[in-house]
Amino acid sequence: MAGINYREIIDFYYPLDNELKKIYNIHAEKVTELALEMARKHPELELDLQFIEEAAMLHDLGIFLTDAPRIYCCGTEPYLCHGYLGAELLRSRGYERHARVCERHTGTGLTKEVIASNDWGLPVKDFVPETLEEQLICFADKFYSKTKYLETARTFEQVVESMSRISPEAVEKVRCWAKMFM
Repeated sequence: MAGINYREIIDFYYPLDNELKKIYNIHAEKVTELALEMARKHPELELDLQFIEEAAMLHDLGIFLTDAPRIYCCGTEPYLCHGYLGAELLRSRGYERHARVCERHTGTGLTKEVIASNDWGLPVKDFVPETLEEQLICFADKFYSKTKYLETARTFEQVVESMSRISPEAVEKVRCWAKMFM
């Protein structure tokens, strides 16, 4: 099955060769590299490597629409909405499977209960990674930031510490993913 040209999509939404595109590309490439490395270590999981490459490169597509000056994003939406916004961009192109990765990679996933109890501007529905590929990309994303750890991977201990600021459930989920993918 022929893949999608993710570089063409990235270039369409990030046409300028600027700091934002540099950050986007470095982050996406690092997350993709780690996700593929973990997937290749586990052939028994029968993961779709081509899809992982495409979806990992596109998982943060919506950041340019957000207001995140630290990473040169000059949009108007809250940063937390970037996954949902990127998903809408990919859906408009007919890439539903890739869109689900975008909207489900924030934290360890966002439940409709958590969304309903916060004023984040997100639709009240579950944005939780379901497939193994979605979970793997979400997990790989936790190792790279777009600021402090742009080119250097966090250690697993740093990932756990970061998730501990979210919830005990987030910590448990990354520990489970570590057993599955590392």
